[in-house]
Amino acid sequence: MINFVGAGPGAADLITVRGKELLEQADIIIYAGSLVNPDLLKYAKEGCEIYNSASMTLEDVTGTMIRGEKEGKKVVRLHTGDPAIYGAIREQMDILDEHGISYKVCPGVSSLFGTAAALNAEYTLPNVSQSVIVTRMAGRTGVPGKESIESFAAHHATMVIFLSTGMLGELSKRLIDGGYSPETPAAIVYKATWPDEKVVRTTVKDLEQSAKENGITKTALITVGDFLGDRYERSKLYDPAFTHEFRIGTDTK
Repeated sequence: MINFVGAGPGAADLITVRGKELLEQADIIIYAGSLVNPDLLKYAKEGCEIYNSASMTLEDVTGTMIRGEKEGKKVVRLHTGDPAIYGAIREQMDILDEHGISYKVCPGVSSLFGTAAALNAEYTLPNVSQSVIVTRMAGRTGVPGKESIESFAAHHATMVIFLSTGMLGELSKRLIDGGYSPETPAAIVYKATWPDEKVVRTTVKDLEQSAKENGITKTALITVGDFLGDRYERSKLYDPAFTHEFRIGTDTK
């Protein structure tokens, strides 16, 4: 059995209980060394084979998995955050399918949520934004044309932008071209939940300058939207006047 495990956003104690147990049982661990906190490898048992996938190709990774399966070993593929977001796990699964090898996925806490925690923020505020757009800028790996930053910005929803810290000038331009005002609140969160986490609050127009002033060039998430502002409506769920399945509100009197 191959287990894909989400390592969480950074802090070693933010891996799930299940994920930790799978690491402790593993005979082989292949981890994303450029992003996963190496402290997680302390959970590995003595004699466990550990491979850093930063220098490996897809074929190297899946070859190690297949070899481990043939030897009857428990294999963990340790991905940063949650494997479902920019984890490139589908291509690994497809190769395992071709070889008739079973696998499971253990979800993890995405840096998407580690970032919200670092900001002490709620992405979905009543009458501000009830949708979260998770995307990235096109770089060496393209983005479908219908998923441009401009098209998403037109919704004025909350946006969380991965893998784009080196392109903040262009990101600002595209966000503004799409409909965000230059003064729309934004934030840059570097290494959310890690010991050296850094939070920079700024505006859409000042993203690039704010990153430069704080020496941030990579490993950061960008958040954009009025959820970072001060105005929102109170939730209906806890409004004394609101009636629902578990409480009679004052609106019925």
